[in-house]
Amino acid sequence: MTTEERHSGKLPLGALLALAMTGFICIVTETLPAGLLPEIGSGLSVSASLAGQMVTVYALGSLLAAIPLTIATQSWRRRTVLLVTIAGFLVFNSLTALSSDYWLTLVARFFAGVSAGLAWSLIAGYARRMVAPHLQGRALAVAMVGTPIALSLGVPMGTWLGGFMGWRMAFGLMSGMTLVLIVWVLIKVPDYPGQSSSQRMPLRQVFFTPGVRSVLAVVFTWMLAHNILYTYVAPFVSKAGLNSDVDVVLLTFGVAALGSIWLTGRLVDRHLRATVLASLALFAAVSLFLGVFSGSAVAVYVGIFIWGLTFGGAATLLQTALADTAGKGSDVALSMNVVVWNSAIACGGLLGGVLLGQWGTSVFPGVLLVLLLISLAIAFRAKAHGFPQGQRHTSQAIQGH
Repeated sequence: MTTEERHSGKLPLGALLALAMTGFICIVTETLPAGLLPEIGSGLSVSASLAGQMVTVYALGSLLAAIPLTIATQSWRRRTVLLVTIAGFLVFNSLTALSSDYWLTLVARFFAGVSAGLAWSLIAGYARRMVAPHLQGRALAVAMVGTPIALSLGVPMGTWLGGFMGWRMAFGLMSGMTLVLIVWVLIKVPDYPGQSSSQRMPLRQVFFTPGVRSVLAVVFTWMLAHNILYTYVAPFVSKAGLNSDVDVVLLTFGVAALGSIWLTGRLVDRHLRATVLASLALFAAVSLFLGVFSGSAVAVYVGIFIWGLTFGGAATLLQTALADTAGKGSDVALSMNVVVWNSAIACGGLLGGVLLGQWGTSVFPGVLLVLLLISLAIAFRAKAHGFPQGQRHTSQAIQGH
């Protein structure tokens, strides 16, 4: 992509949607087993709970690999790294589809997670690099559009595919999608050089860059609150008599999240700080609202829809803030984001499980409110570095990779 094209004011939609497809494959590959646990357990001659560890080891692979692999591949050409991650999905989803051994399947899932960890570290920086600085937020919004689609459709799609063609064919279909994506990337996605040794920033220096820790703290507290509710949304909405309509509840969330991505794309470059603060404040208000009206189905649907609006643009907002703040260390900072984000998912499942077992879902709104007020306070205080006031400046949006 030429400099003239980058500064033309147009988004390279073909290339950005290829990145969105990469994100979609990451999330669907992660969530696919969740809707197919009985079938997978039967196919591998293990219990459904053991089959569920396919999700656990995938997340573990992402957590362990994101930072070291991002650092190890900093000098590689960017499209090469992207193609390696996609090829990882091709190989390990195919192996999952073909394997009849439980432990071999877990190994394949772990390395699929490794591919995802590297992919998530790469996508945001790649999308930003394709456009002029004043369009980076909007470009990232397009590149992230695969995430809410996958989150809202991944499990139900997997369940339907498993019933229609069997769980092995469902994973085989994912491999077929990656083959299409490889061709798409080769045709549409521009290539860029990696960082020279003089450009690279060590991990410690990136972590202590002013503002980086503030953004990561907001990532953790915001996503921890989100995942407590998202992981245990079924028992939470059952109080309103919606235990048989969880799919509709999640679809409502997903539709709102998609709308939020469009809205975020319009706001992120000019009003990043205000949009982050508004999203956190609105989510906190929704938590309070759901606590008061948790027995009303109509109120729950309204609350879930507004929650989706606050969440859909979160990845775009937080990764834009983090990359702006880290400058030349943005790739390493974004790999830290992968670790923090996945840690929040794991902790959300654990903490939510403890809360559910000890006190039930009635305590969820109060816990969410506390976490979101902490997140809001951190973001509010980070006005000099992390979430600066006013329009994003081109000096912040360093093309450091």
